[in-house]
Amino acid sequence: MFNLKGRVCVISGASSGLGAQMAKGFAEQGADLVITARRLERLETLAADLRNLGVKVLPLRCDVTDTESVNAAADAAIKEFGKIDILVNCAGSAANAGVLAMTDDEWDFTIDTDLTSVFKVTRAFAKNMKENGYGRIINIASMYGMVGNTAIDTVAYHASKGGVINFTRAVAAELAKYNITCNSICPGYFATELTQSTLDTEQFTTYMKATVPLGRYGHEGELNASAIFLASDEASYVTGVILPVDGGYTAV
Repeated sequence: MFNLKGRVCVISGASSGLGAQMAKGFAEQGADLVITARRLERLETLAADLRNLGVKVLPLRCDVTDTESVNAAADAAIKEFGKIDILVNCAGSAANAGVLAMTDDEWDFTIDTDLTSVFKVTRAFAKNMKENGYGRIINIASMYGMVGNTAIDTVAYHASKGGVINFTRAVAAELAKYNITCNSICPGYFATELTQSTLDTEQFTTYMKATVPLGRYGHEGELNASAIFLASDEASYVTGVILPVDGGYTAV
């Protein structure tokens, strides 16, 4: 089960963090990869490592907030592989502030990067999926898209990830007739370049231990199984699902 050999998987935001971890997970299952991010040199380093696993890898510079950049990446990927089977929307960033302090620029940056980008990338790659009558779209949202929090003020991030969740449901309903599924994964506290400095603080670690039933942060690679499952042929009847991978945070 869950053999992805012969499938082509696109992962945005793959130059570091969860995107890079999932790229390795998909490569280990035999999928050929298109990895995108703004930092091409880091993608090329990752691509060299992934090719050692016996798969083809195309690294592409792409700014997911720029329509022309996204469409160019889609064209290059399809030209290289002829098809796109799996799309993982992982790129994102955020300006953290509360509703009383957040500026227009901080709000717009976060919404553009975490929500509008998912629309642009999905639009570009799902057109090829429709033509081929097959697709798996996986949107990386956040448990913060499902609930509020008392640890850090980040209102635009909550709003954007909540938008990704209902965007997922809308796309699942719209594209089902083309044999395309669309699901969302909602990670909890995983250490990445964006989160490491916050998670390492004593204050946040204390908060995590009080709110996460498993009592720890997510380990490297622990998101991969959920993504591989949702990308598989075996998950053909699973669409519109919102899957928390959060150590139980949203269960209590």
